[in-house]
Amino acid sequence: MSLILAKPPKSSRKPKGDGHLRRAEILLAAERIFVAEGYEGATIRKIADEVGLSSTALYMHFTDKAEILLEICAEAIQHLLASNTAIAQMPTDPVVRVRAMLAAYMDFALKNPNAYQLLFGATPGEITEDRAEENMALGERNYDCFRSVVAEIAACGRLRMGTVDGAAQTLWAACHGLVALLIVRPSFKWEPADSLSEGMLDGILHGLVTD
Repeated sequence: MSLILAKPPKSSRKPKGDGHLRRAEILLAAERIFVAEGYEGATIRKIADEVGLSSTALYMHFTDKAEILLEICAEAIQHLLASNTAIAQMPTDPVVRVRAMLAAYMDFALKNPNAYQLLFGATPGEITEDRAEENMALGERNYDCFRSVVAEIAACGRLRMGTVDGAAQTLWAACHGLVALLIVRPSFKWEPADSLSEGMLDGILHGLVTD
């Protein structure tokens, strides 16, 4: 499934008996509606109408809108985990790999703003810890993968900050803050996103890592 959120034309109602009701189309429509109207404002009927399905047909794919949201978030986390894992295994300096992980993270967020906002937004009350357990485990694996490369920097004696977790979380928080602002305040006269990302990575890595 591609999470790039160019809005496709609204589908006409699919005929009864159509056996290929694309889950990706449902997820893409749900992303837009969740962000535009909030989780509470989004309904199964609205999502179904957007993709040209009856509510009954949509329920053949998802039990409720919480399941839809969890799958959107799971795909986003899986994408980030695959990216981090591939970069972590590169035979290069750990600082180069950490920088590449952070750049890939910000690039994903800016290319997939709806999925990103849903992933890091407030969790609806009906999504209990039991239902979110798989996503939480994926998120922990993602963080552990990133942390392991920061730990390599520390093992070389190049980390200025006292703890590996402190450095890893500072780096993550800085990147999240930048992309979150770019996403939620698009009307501000920002400098080019690439320039801001590069400048921030230069600054925070220089502050946390010795040459």
